[in-house]
Amino acid sequence: MKILITGSCGFIGFHLSFFLLKKNFKVIGLDNLNSYYSPKLKKDRLNQLKKFKNFNFLKIDICDESKVKNVFSKNNIDYVFHLAAQAGVRHSIKFPREYIDSNIDGFYNILESCKKYNIKRFFFASSSSVYGETNTFPLKESFNLKPTNTYSLSKKFNEDLAEIFSKYYSTKCTGLRFFTIYGHWGRPDMFINKLIYCGIKNKEFILNNFGNHYRDFTHIDDVINILAKMMKLKNRPNFEIFNICSSSPLKLTDVIKLTKKKIKKIKIRNTSLQAADVIKTHGCNKKLKKTLKFKKFSSFKDGLDKVINWSKSYY
Repeated sequence: MKILITGSCGFIGFHLSFFLLKKNFKVIGLDNLNSYYSPKLKKDRLNQLKKFKNFNFLKIDICDESKVKNVFSKNNIDYVFHLAAQAGVRHSIKFPREYIDSNIDGFYNILESCKKYNIKRFFFASSSSVYGETNTFPLKESFNLKPTNTYSLSKKFNEDLAEIFSKYYSTKCTGLRFFTIYGHWGRPDMFINKLIYCGIKNKEFILNNFGNHYRDFTHIDDVINILAKMMKLKNRPNFEIFNICSSSPLKLTDVIKLTKKKIKKIKIRNTSLQAADVIKTHGCNKKLKKTLKFKKFSSFKDGLDKVINWSKSYY
């Protein structure tokens, strides 16, 4: 079986690629290795994947329509996990064009090729940000969506377009509304990884809104197990959406307290609420657990320990 993973050098894409390669799947990895965050980290992830003989890496920007079509035409691809995207809610306020190019035009290029080459199922990354700011929790897949910035709007567009393709062309699509995913090899701009890095390097950590945020943290190992189980599902609708979350939100000040037990000296500078930040994320995972019979998520303390231990060895 051959699986295409876009964003294979990104956080989730890397872990999914690594998992599938260990299971002896053939993986084609696409990534443009851009500089949104540390290219070194992306290249280090890539070097881990290149150790596998069943891995084929292509440095391609998904906005390049002809190159994307070429990948599909030359490979008998069974499944696609589309995880490549321009990330970052705050970044989208300053540079909205990047999100139109990658998250809309690039998304269309991948989806159109999935339709043309009759891919068994197209899995794509959406985001909890599509829900917008709300006071009704936990967030359910059936809720109305209220994107509040270009990033979340691009993710809602992805869902809408995929649903249209599933209706008119029978393209089988599964949208993955990721909440706050954390873990080893994680993005350095994400809260937990950045907090740990600042502690290790004795740098100041800027804490927005005095830490009065709640985030629905889900460990990367759980996410990968979920995605692997999704490939095995049979007789599913042409289009569906899943929240990917532990449904156990934590206050950021509590996360800091737990981290300080392992890394004693973390310099914190409190600041006010930043533009586009939502106060709380808390997803409902009942559909996920029922469909996959996924019973137990990793404990946050264990997951945090894994990140800290990896960070100490990497940095």
